Amino acid sequence: MIGSNLDSDVVLARMIGFIIGVTIHEFAHAWTALRLGDPTAARMGRITLNPIAHFDPIGFIGLMLISLGWPAFGWGRPVPVNPNLLQGHRKGMAVTAAAGPLSNIIIATALAIPLRFSGAELDGFDYTLVTQMIFVNLLMAAFNMIPIPPLDGLKILTGFLPAFWYQYIVPMERYGFAILLVVILMGGRGIIAAMYLPVFDLFRGAIVGQGVL
Repeated sequence: MIGSNLDSDVVLARMIGFIIGVTIHEFAHAWTALRLGDPTAARMGRITLNPIAHFDPIGFIGLMLISLGWPAFGWGRPVPVNPNLLQGHRKGMAVTAAAGPLSNIIIATALAIPLRFSGAELDGFDYTLVTQMIFVNLLMAAFNMIPIPPLDGLKILTGFLPAFWYQYIVPMERYGFAILLVVILMGGRGIIAAMYLPVFDLFRGAIVGQGVL
């Protein structure tokens, strides 16, 4: 799906897709947390659609490398959430975490419906922009569902695990980025791909059909 010799229109479209996708993803986390009782992110100005509020400089570089076709790892600025302030605590945290990937699925679906069902005809950069934004948002949703810290998948999983396991898994989150980077650097890229690609293919087939992306 990602090559090192991409057309410049594809690169630009993916960059736009990541800027919009990450912004709405992080906004969804912050907005959901506030709705469930935690104002932490709101007080830090994270309930905004201004991309600057949600982007991490190093993570942004990673997203641009992905846009250029290189195997990299990028991220947005994490949204601070206090589970103790959320309604339902663990389940509230799971809902807040799920809001991010869900927002990406909604974006992809909104773009795919006219493309797939209404017979809308796009060409040139318009077609590239729509299809790459769908691709990027489905990729973000699938990747974030991996149950490895600091990804949303682990927070979603812990919301439904018995309390016995919760006490052992939650402390792992403070080492989230380190754990993920170690897995990648130790040759775990294939393992990670095996975890998110089936989810990506499932989303792609259900939302846009196999022949679009």
